[in-house]
Amino acid sequence: MSEVPEPHVKTAITPPTHTVPPARFSHGVRKGNILQVAGQVGFLPAQEGRPPTPAGPDLRAQVLQTLANVQAVLEAGGASWEDAVMVRVYLTDTAHFAEFNALYDGYFAALSEPPAARTTVYVGLPAGLLVEIDALAVLG
Repeated sequence: MSEVPEPHVKTAITPPTHTVPPARFSHGVRKGNILQVAGQVGFLPAQEGRPPTPAGPDLRAQVLQTLANVQAVLEAGGASWEDAVMVRVYLTDTAHFAEFNALYDGYFAALSEPPAARTTVYVGLPAGLLVEIDALAVLG
């Protein structure tokens, strides 16, 4: 687990699996015991000199990669899914709800207590991306 920063210090989080954001935003921000993970999508881990690549064209591949990307930010910020208190999911198609719920349930089956969650349909993702997920974690 990462060293706990001073409560008043805000720390930007970019895990080694992620590219440096193209603008002034962060993949995550931790302040004291609160960690906000920005919206993550199903891009494969970053490779130097290559553009971001979706995990696949199907919902399953993108959901599992998106969850892995959120987890990478959580871990880089000193947290885990057990610390997550809120997860927000944005799907691009209402037809994906049932499949997403099955994948989500399987992914979080081992958690002692699931985080609160909200799922909505959002059509503003770049072409080919089917899901975006962000999370809020409270440590300690």
